[in-house]
Amino acid sequence: MAESASLLMREFLTWVSERPRTYDDAMAAWQSHCPRQTIWEDAMIEGLIQVLTEDSLRSPVVRITERGKSFLTGPRNGQQ
Repeated sequence: MAESASLLMREFLTWVSERPRTYDDAMAAWQSHCPRQTIWEDAMIEGLIQVLTEDSLRSPVVRITERGKSFLTGPRNGQQ
């Protein structure tokens, strides 16, 4: 992962891990347009976050996975 992408991923994962986040919160805070950032998609593909539906009446919850936690505690360049 490129250094700039790694730094953005760290920022995103730190944001997710700070407190409970809903899917709606994450989409509002991390949407991108031009230039398009794929940080959300990259985190999902790499298994760093998961989206859980805990209650059908509420927005799904975004949580950092164990792999995501390892990314945050690993080397600064994102290599594992």
